[in-house]
Amino acid sequence: MFEHRKTPLLPRRSFYLRVARSLALAVAIVAGWLGIGMAGYHGFEGLPWLDAFLNAAMILSGMGPVAPIQTTGGKLFAGGYALFSGLALITTLAVIFVPLFHRFLHKFHLDTDSRDR
Repeated sequence: MFEHRKTPLLPRRSFYLRVARSLALAVAIVAGWLGIGMAGYHGFEGLPWLDAFLNAAMILSGMGPVAPIQTTGGKLFAGGYALFSGLALITTLAVIFVPLFHRFLHKFHLDTDSRDR
């Protein structure tokens, strides 16, 4: 997926396209996870869609639920959703930062290889 350390550095335009694709994937991950949360809160707790969005967004951002959870199914869903939301956050951050980190390391290796000669 990424270029080998001995190949030349990717041109800026191609690098910006790679970053844009990573950002689009990160937005898709967040939107998908938010949709799962909204569906769960709407289905298990019977929350209106706007309240389900608020609850899912607050859990996903790490703030905590807004509406009190009443049902057993809702409590189980909320617990699982909260646990996996942490993983979704870490995954999203990794997807965003991997191209930047790769370019930094690639440039670093190119600089070191040119000094070795």
